Amino acid sequence: MRSCPQRRLLTLGFPSVSRTLGGRSSAVLVQRGYASSVWSHVPKGPEDPILGVTLAFNKDTSPKKMNLGVGAYRDDNNKPYILPTVRQATSDLQKRLDEGKEDHEYLGIVGDPSFNKAAIKLALGENSQHIIDKKVVTVQALSGTGALRIAGDFLNRFYTHNKQIFVPTPTWANHIPLFTDAGLEVKYYRYYDKAANGLDWKGLIDDINSAPNKSIILLHACAHNPTGQDPKLDHGDPEKDAAAVRYFVEQGHNIVLCQSFAKNFGLYGQRIGAVSFLTSTPEEAINVESQLKILVRPMYSNPPKQGAKIVSAILNNSELATEWRKEVKGMADRIITMRDRLVHGLKEAGSTRDWTHITDQIGMFCFSGLSPEQVDRLANEFHIYMTKNGRISMAGVTSHNVDYLAKAIHEVTKQ
Repeated sequence: MRSCPQRRLLTLGFPSVSRTLGGRSSAVLVQRGYASSVWSHVPKGPEDPILGVTLAFNKDTSPKKMNLGVGAYRDDNNKPYILPTVRQATSDLQKRLDEGKEDHEYLGIVGDPSFNKAAIKLALGENSQHIIDKKVVTVQALSGTGALRIAGDFLNRFYTHNKQIFVPTPTWANHIPLFTDAGLEVKYYRYYDKAANGLDWKGLIDDINSAPNKSIILLHACAHNPTGQDPKLDHGDPEKDAAAVRYFVEQGHNIVLCQSFAKNFGLYGQRIGAVSFLTSTPEEAINVESQLKILVRPMYSNPPKQGAKIVSAILNNSELATEWRKEVKGMADRIITMRDRLVHGLKEAGSTRDWTHITDQIGMFCFSGLSPEQVDRLANEFHIYMTKNGRISMAGVTSHNVDYLAKAIHEVTKQ
């Protein structure tokens, strides 16, 4: 008698277009009789906290509902905002496609060269000595998350001094699993003083000084997420926002820089970002780039094209770049205005608490100081949704709902 065949997990490749074109995509099949149990040990994972906020918001039928969880800019009518310069660059790109001057061919592993150059110039400045001396390598990435993951994997593979990375408390929640999955050990340094609703400068300095020598330190260059609390500098201007980056470079640090072009260009779904490594010599830069290619190739092969072309078209055109800076300032000014209106509304509602931290903070997020219990009350009683730590996405606050938000916050915080 023929013996029973072994049960196996099979991975098969199927042609994506036709056999003659040779394209392939991977499909995973499980042999019959095995599928019912092979994944039975996999537990259900927890919902992403931010996506969970959106799910709860979507289920709510109240006309007063507010989603203050998602970190995407909205205009004063609470609608997604497409920057005029992005519209122009997109239109120009489509015209070039129609004329046969552009195509949808693959980019190289490191992405669009013109985008990479524009990205690092935006961060370091036109006259950066690292750029002039070719001592920096930039690779296009899948927005900020992808840039951080490339950085984490590269550090785990090649940084020989220490595999610990120190992140601020609190930090963007995705930093922790991102660096853990990259093989680094996540440690923490104090950053935010909850009692004072402000920066814990002494704790920050003490913890960084106490970290092992040559440790990796993660710093938010501007508009700290989730607190919106930075060491003091005015923001909403790309040159001012780059101040911390340029300061550390001037101090002699060969930093690893991760950039996202989601919020500042409104290109959330395009997933456009960059990761740059500053080196001591041009030869080091060549070697680092070669290893970045080896790292990226099995990860996602190469990055998307259209968003990079849009950013490149804007930053490499002096007229469009000037207009883009005005648009970014306009977005920042709207959020600043909403911060002022919220504090004013809280006072008008009768609150006697100190809310100055709302206007002291910068960027899209406000660390409100609300407790998880107060956040629950806002959702259950007022249809206002935010993350449990009380982080408010100020982009969801408009002139139409700011007074309602102020009254609701007053109701859940008054003694």
